[in-house]
Amino acid sequence: MTAFVEIDDVTRQWDGKGGVRAVSMTVGRGAFVSILGPSGCGKSTLLRLIAGLERPSAGRIRIDGEDVTHRPPAQRRLSLVFQSYALFPHLTVRDNILFGMKVRRAPRALREEKLAEAAGMMGLTEFLGRKPAQLSGGQRQRVALARTVVSGHPLVLMDEPLSNLDAKLRTAVRRDIKALQQRLDLTVVYVTHDQGEAMSLSDHIVLMRDAAVVQAGSPQALYAHPATPFAAEFIGDPPMALLDGSLLGVAGPTTVGIRVEHLSVAPLETADLVAEVEVCEFLGADTRVLLRRDRARGLALHLPGAVDWPQGRRVGLHLPSEHRFAFAGEPFEVAGPTIGPATADRPRQPS
Repeated sequence: MTAFVEIDDVTRQWDGKGGVRAVSMTVGRGAFVSILGPSGCGKSTLLRLIAGLERPSAGRIRIDGEDVTHRPPAQRRLSLVFQSYALFPHLTVRDNILFGMKVRRAPRALREEKLAEAAGMMGLTEFLGRKPAQLSGGQRQRVALARTVVSGHPLVLMDEPLSNLDAKLRTAVRRDIKALQQRLDLTVVYVTHDQGEAMSLSDHIVLMRDAAVVQAGSPQALYAHPATPFAAEFIGDPPMALLDGSLLGVAGPTTVGIRVEHLSVAPLETADLVAEVEVCEFLGADTRVLLRRDRARGLALHLPGAVDWPQGRRVGLHLPSEHRFAFAGEPFEVAGPTIGPATADRPRQPS
């Protein structure tokens, strides 16, 4: 896969804080890449740099082989899809979809052809005469996606486009986005804090924390081989369980991780670890049993059917050695890595 977007050692900060710091990444042509991380990690700043809404203080950005570091957004041949939909409330769905084409003075016949294609693809044909206030959140986001269809631009940047939708709509629109990307062979850079979205949509994930890239790779690689305890906890639902290596006889400052699906119940006298029941969550087909133990977090069991163990019950756990991850040199953090707001990003306003 040939490189389509290349970011080379890009930095953009304010008084040495926020933004991004020495970030490099490559997006292949036709790929779906998610920039994932907690609030304030710099992911939206990175997207704005690609879009041209921010200018880097160092580094270079290339799109389709051309240096666009200092080009304005209009000269980068890309489309933007925002969390807020960015629709004109006084215009109909038809006029919102065609707004960019009208500004570019595209011929009427071409506009109508593109409108019919986009409306049909996004299921909006019967809503073309309505205004945004008459649409549901999912329909409004589909209007924003339809503008991408008619633009004809090969690169689409999406900034948390599903955050304003409820869970059911998020799932439906997520499928729309993936289908659109595959049908039009678009290159998509997608910003999200939701690892479920990133895992289900992406060919490649760039995980960020504190203005820098922590790990990059396929969803499968990040899940199976996390580089740090932060990556282990951020990727996966439920997250990887982490514990102080000393609990398992590991010498030196080491955090040990294991995926919850690899934990099993063992007799107390032969268990690798003993924990106490905190709460049982009945999920229908199975029950998630959350466990607590000093110098450990994220311990849980997934047991079939309904389980109602009392709080405080002692449970022996088997941790298969072949499924343990030893993060050598990473001392166990009692509170865990920050997965909330970590750094202050600059307020979103064009530079």
